[in-house]
Amino acid sequence: MTKFPHLRQDFAASLVVFLVALPLCVGVAVASGVPAELGLVTGIVGGLITGMMPGSSLQVSGPAAGLTVLVFEAVDTYGLPALGVIVLAAGVLQLAMGALRLGRWFRAISLSVVEGMLAGIGLVLIAGQLYAAAGLEAPASGLDKILGLPGAAADALGSTEALASLAIGAGTVTVMVLWRRMPGPAKAVPGALAAVLLATAVTLAFGIPVATVEVQGLFDAIQPPGGDAFGELANIGILGTIVAFTLIASAESLFSAAAVDRLHDGPRTQYNKELIAQGAGNTVCGVLGALPMTAVIVRSSANVQAGARTKASRVMHGVWLLLFAALLPSALALIPLPALAGILVHAGWKLIPFRQIVTLWRGHRGEALILVVTAVSIVVVNMFEGVLIGLALSVVKTAWEASQAKLEVIDKGAGPIQVYLSGNATFLRLPKILDTLEALPQDRPLELDLSGLHHLDHACHTALTNWAERHSTPGTEPVRLTACTVAATRKKEDSPVTAG
Repeated sequence: MTKFPHLRQDFAASLVVFLVALPLCVGVAVASGVPAELGLVTGIVGGLITGMMPGSSLQVSGPAAGLTVLVFEAVDTYGLPALGVIVLAAGVLQLAMGALRLGRWFRAISLSVVEGMLAGIGLVLIAGQLYAAAGLEAPASGLDKILGLPGAAADALGSTEALASLAIGAGTVTVMVLWRRMPGPAKAVPGALAAVLLATAVTLAFGIPVATVEVQGLFDAIQPPGGDAFGELANIGILGTIVAFTLIASAESLFSAAAVDRLHDGPRTQYNKELIAQGAGNTVCGVLGALPMTAVIVRSSANVQAGARTKASRVMHGVWLLLFAALLPSALALIPLPALAGILVHAGWKLIPFRQIVTLWRGHRGEALILVVTAVSIVVVNMFEGVLIGLALSVVKTAWEASQAKLEVIDKGAGPIQVYLSGNATFLRLPKILDTLEALPQDRPLELDLSGLHHLDHACHTALTNWAERHSTPGTEPVRLTACTVAATRKKEDSPVTAG
């Protein structure tokens, strides 16, 4: 016990994490359109491979609801064999980024973009799983899923089987929401597991005709990618999917690590090593043809709250998943699909940051707008392009805020008109600057002082010089331009320069 001083705490925590992870692994796999066993494979790899590696000592990895929409689209477009190639390539990219020490740069991604990404995923996930809860087939695109909900509701109301299926899904969500209010001993059982067990028991006891999980067996479900699958790498679309997998999985994992660090007082996350650990896990998942993995905040927070002290807890949770998948795979066939849909509806709801949106709107409306636009773009277009739109908006907003130029005009009625430009003059502020300058009288001498600028980009410098050269009417003194001393002018000038 001296060698493992925290074994008792870690053992207890591993059981809790296993019970939380089990229904989520299965639910994410089913929602992603792949065999349920592949979700367990990813959970096992997250525990046994990623769990043993350095990086973040207490966060737990596995298949994540945040990638469900993207995985479903990839499998639907390129087929299940190509999924292994995509995940493998994403893992290799993560390994390379970790080796190049790029992990810390993910912390520079705008939080509004990340939360918008999760909100968009949550909306599409909820919409898709509402169809699954009713036993109906969901449309392909996120927008069609949402727009088709009224029609789906009408179809469900006319079907007894659909209503029974919806009741199982709604009951699952209700149990998960209310389970936290249960007394001590019952509360120790994870809500998701309790909801699935109760839904399974009710379905069996009353003989409710609902679809259940299809079981293939662990080894039958594992299908390493073959040569034909690797040939798909010539497809430009699949390369974009790989990049999307890499960036989203990495960002979600490292943001999760930062959140987990706030929950405990133990060793802090080493971001580059954690990125390598995630890359190693995804590489193995790709070789096995399984789902991609990320660090999952639900399991990680459960691990910390259960009293885990070292990485042994997450490794042991992988052992329990392996034993379940090897010894009790037939138990999966008893789980009703609407119960898993209910779990994912609940997970999708928690991905939408309602409180953050309200807080941002009160204090930082630009950030709130980025969050909402990113989420809507993911729903309307797709995951990858939606995130790119969010990042582009974030960059534009930052550039706009950094470009704060103050223009002051002093006209004493006699003598030259004095114009002072200070701050940061970039092309974003150029139209307003030129409008003010061109409105000044051309028959009066002008002095334009740029010495107060901290930054002057090339576009502004060229435009101001051209304006000064052409502004004055014949017979009027040319504009007297006092140049700024920043690097953008290419030349430091200590004395006034007369243009004209």
